[in-house]
Amino acid sequence: MASPSLPRAAVRILSALVLVIAVVRGNEMLDEDDPLQPTAMDQTVAVGGTVILTCTVPTSDNSSLQWSNTAQQTLYFGDKRALRDSRIQLYRSTSTELSISISDVELADEGEYTCSIFTMPVRTVRATVTVLGVPGKPVITGFEEQVQEGGSVTLTCTSTGSKPPAKLRWYRGDQELQGRPNVVESNPGAPTYTVISELTLTVTRDDNTQKIGCAVEHDSIPHGETKRTEERLNVLYSPSVQIQPSSDLPREGEKFHLECVSHANPEPTSFNWDRKDGQMPPLAKKVNNMLHFEALNKSDSGVYVCYAINNIGQEQSQYTLLVQDPTAMSTSSGVDHAVIGGVVAVIVFIILCMLIVLGRYLIRHKGTYLTHEAKGSDDAPDADTAIINAEGGQSADDKKEYFI
Repeated sequence: MASPSLPRAAVRILSALVLVIAVVRGNEMLDEDDPLQPTAMDQTVAVGGTVILTCTVPTSDNSSLQWSNTAQQTLYFGDKRALRDSRIQLYRSTSTELSISISDVELADEGEYTCSIFTMPVRTVRATVTVLGVPGKPVITGFEEQVQEGGSVTLTCTSTGSKPPAKLRWYRGDQELQGRPNVVESNPGAPTYTVISELTLTVTRDDNTQKIGCAVEHDSIPHGETKRTEERLNVLYSPSVQIQPSSDLPREGEKFHLECVSHANPEPTSFNWDRKDGQMPPLAKKVNNMLHFEALNKSDSGVYVCYAINNIGQEQSQYTLLVQDPTAMSTSSGVDHAVIGGVVAVIVFIILCMLIVLGRYLIRHKGTYLTHEAKGSDDAPDADTAIINAEGGQSADDKKEYFI
């Protein structure tokens, strides 16, 4: 008669008890130089990643290796799957190695995993898996409010889901800014954290449209990657004003205009023109930020002022207009040309004088050479001797001939 089979739950409990007893007895007899002692390494992985657990022994006695999870449930016994979890797969199985992979890692997978080899006694090693909670992309609040030049704005950066707590840093462009110390809050029902950082800025007009960024730093973020959020400041400021003339040499009778260039936030709502030292010329026309002169007159010379106005305030700039006489300009130009022509004439005269002196020197040097060449012919007794002396300074005795 067949004996009744034990329920599966009882079998699992009995197997676990046997394993625990074997592990305890094995640890009591553990020898560091034991050639069958398994080894494994601790691993760190981010949520959603994949971790590989490897257990090896120096030598093999054909005993099977086994991996168990944090609840002491057998995952793989040799190359045989024991726990139905599609995330856990066999990576490699040999007589001296058992490696498994766990994909889509969750925070609950963190803990100690046990590798055992069923010899007598049973030998074990533990490997700790640390799971990192990945921080979410930072969120910045406070930019929706406009701030006037000289005022202050407080910005808040928040990142959730990190484990251990992440670090937040503030930037203006690439320049790091000093914010308040990070505040860490535990998330209810999860072993993760929310990190909060605040930054207070006193703004100037140069900060308008400037990018302010918040970046999160954490071990779970791969090297070379960043999680950063940027927003632009909206700074309100009064106009800055500058007057630009259409010409640097305004001449009488010519067309001319002045342009009032302004930068402001918001943009100027109106421009006004005025003359500081008298009445505005009757023929001058004001068109928005432009002041037009159809034909300049000497009487138009003066100091002109432009006013730019927006909701924040009013600023001004002035320009001194000096209308030039076209005749005087031509005379001055003629004088300049005359001076340049005189300088050129002097230079040419000096060069000609130098050429004449050089020519005379060369002619005199040639005559002296000819005179020295004829020396020695004056005292010759006859014409033949004179010629010989003139040619080479040789005496007539050198040319004697003897006849036998």
